[in-house]
Amino acid sequence: MKTLFKRFSAVFLAVIMIAALAACGQADTPAAVETDAPVESSESSSDDLTVNVMVLNGTTGFGMANLMYSAQNSEAALDYNFSVETDASSVTAALINGSADIAALPTNAAAALYNKTGGTVQVVALNTRGVLYLVADSSLEISSFEDLRGKTVYAPAQNPTFIFRYLCEANGLTPGEDIVIDNSYAQPADLNTAVSSGAVQLAVLPEPMVTIARSANDKLTAALDLTAEWDKVAPAGSLVQGCAVVRREFAEAHPAELACFLNEYKASVEALSADIQGSAEKIQETGIFAKAAVAAKAIPNCNICFIDGADMQSALAAFYEVMYSVAPDSIGGSIPGNDFYCVLG
Repeated sequence: MKTLFKRFSAVFLAVIMIAALAACGQADTPAAVETDAPVESSESSSDDLTVNVMVLNGTTGFGMANLMYSAQNSEAALDYNFSVETDASSVTAALINGSADIAALPTNAAAALYNKTGGTVQVVALNTRGVLYLVADSSLEISSFEDLRGKTVYAPAQNPTFIFRYLCEANGLTPGEDIVIDNSYAQPADLNTAVSSGAVQLAVLPEPMVTIARSANDKLTAALDLTAEWDKVAPAGSLVQGCAVVRREFAEAHPAELACFLNEYKASVEALSADIQGSAEKIQETGIFAKAAVAAKAIPNCNICFIDGADMQSALAAFYEVMYSVAPDSIGGSIPGNDFYCVLG
């Protein structure tokens, strides 16, 4: 029955992909997937092809949990091989050597990989908007960036610091003069421990670590939602921190299967929104995060999404413009070109 369903899905998707992919690769649109692959090869490969998908543990992988669970129970339309990694470098290495076809990555890592490899990967969807919050001891009464003037804020190294620095400057605070951004705790987990214990009273943390810290220390508040703060000052677009990427070679060889994956991925994200508790249990069962109870509390604040097509490109391009102005190396030294965006229609 599963084979018949897969064959039907492949035939149907292969037909609709002729129209859906017609615009890809043209000069004035995002280059993506060639459309001249024979329909027959897509149909036959649906039975034989195993799609290797990697996700990072944590919020970037939350939206994939329902699809992973379906695949483990032989209920997915395609034959998937999922793996969960703890380090983005392992995922990027797998995309480079071809052992991963699709992966969920931070948006900065996706751009850096595109630049590093000369464009061998493309982004196909956004899966997470902002997950960063300014966590503060309630006694400090922080409700705006102006309240941070003269204070020291601890932040993990790299992207959280770059994002927070941009927001400080956009709100009239000069780092090093009006505010100190301290990277003594370079890793989010180490900073989370310090915040939970009360050793640090002001910090930038991602979910679900915000939930963990506040569960351990009832004096803490999520004083500023950095996604909302970004929306107030960024010239265009949103804070977008997670995405799904595909190897260009895979996208060109298997357009129907890629479209099928995206349909299933979108449904997985929608299922997470519709059933947070059930999805949290699947997040734990699939190894994306260790504790379902914490995941269930964190999900409403994680801004999990599925955004593809032109909306994906406009949001991500605007984000990269800002990040390039703040820290060019964070996205690999240059803004990805139009061929980075795989827009299926």
